[in-house]
Amino acid sequence: MILPLLLLLQAAPVAQDSIPRVTLREALQRSVQLNPDYVQALGFVNEAEWARTAARIAFVLPSVTVSLDITKYSQPFFNLGTGGLQSTSVVFQANARYELSVRKFTDLSRTSAELESASASEMQRRYAAAMLTEAAYYDVLAQGELTRVARERMDRASEQLGVARARVESGAAVQTDSLEARLEFTRSRVGVRLRVTALLVARLELGRRIGLAGPADAVPLDTLPAPDLPISLTDAISRALEQGPEYRVARANERASKAFLKGQQGAYLPVIALDANHSRFDTKVFPSAANFSSLNLGISLPIWDNGQRELAIKQARTVHEVSKAVRNDLERAAARDVTFAYEGYETARFTTDLAAEAVAVAQENYRVQDVRYRAGASTIIDLLSAQNGLSDAEAVLVQARYANLLALAGLESILGQRLFPERLGEGL
Repeated sequence: MILPLLLLLQAAPVAQDSIPRVTLREALQRSVQLNPDYVQALGFVNEAEWARTAARIAFVLPSVTVSLDITKYSQPFFNLGTGGLQSTSVVFQANARYELSVRKFTDLSRTSAELESASASEMQRRYAAAMLTEAAYYDVLAQGELTRVARERMDRASEQLGVARARVESGAAVQTDSLEARLEFTRSRVGVRLRVTALLVARLELGRRIGLAGPADAVPLDTLPAPDLPISLTDAISRALEQGPEYRVARANERASKAFLKGQQGAYLPVIALDANHSRFDTKVFPSAANFSSLNLGISLPIWDNGQRELAIKQARTVHEVSKAVRNDLERAAARDVTFAYEGYETARFTTDLAAEAVAVAQENYRVQDVRYRAGASTIIDLLSAQNGLSDAEAVLVQARYANLLALAGLESILGQRLFPERLGEGL
């Protein structure tokens, strides 16, 4: 039973050579455009851009309507175009209306704020989508390294099993040494199987993120120590408030709600409208028998609409007060959120350094216990404990290294800025 499993595990790396490999930059470029939230955010930007353009056009150009009506009657009737009795009537009308009101002015500022909000939201969604992809990418690398650690543990367990059997056969150790070593070897095989499964799942998740129906492998990153952050905590808080996507969205939403409130309040002011109309009558599809034109200047002042205007103003004011409260709350929480992310990265750096030292200590401890056991100066329990301690320390180091990268991605998401752009490539 052991041999088939070992053959399967040894064959796994060969089969994985056919899996497509991508760099982190390629994964980010391919995945962002596939993220549903980001696609939706792009659509909102397009809508906001057109709303802004429409508000500008409406401020200069009138609305225009053209219609052509062709009617066939069962009995002849007086046709205004021909001046006689006709059973067919063709009417062409062109209407133009230009309206001047307070709402037109407020629409300009409102749509401008909504466009900024949509653009900031698009950036926020882009960083969120990138963070999901980075997490999937790092998970593939982490599971790959953890699989290596598990295989090394299995190799050590296999070696120790051979040593224990030899010592038992020579009478230098009791039968329980062989049994303990065999139990550890069995545990390590199960651990390898679990890690192989986790690696396959991680690769399938990465493949999903970049638009593949199957798994994808990640090109390894450098293992250099995490660098110092290029900005101080105070600068990070300032940058987050100034350019962070979440804070920009909140400020833009407040401005948009304020402009909308002013537009609703403008309903108390008169509306000036200029209407132009041109009509043609005939029995032909292109009527020309008679035509009339009119130009009308009207001023309307709403007095009472059963309280609907007042209700709309109260609703708009509520929206504005809520958006204002949201913006204030976010800005008050900025120092806490940025500090948490900033210090989280720094703590992850120290944790990685500590984990690296722990691996060095565990390696030396295992070496000493291995020599002592072979010399009969220690028990199999001491050796296996040192061996497990080494495997655990190596696993903690792997997890700490990629937790550090995720902490950096979280801080960059809050700031809306790549702190180390050379790591991913420009424009990401």
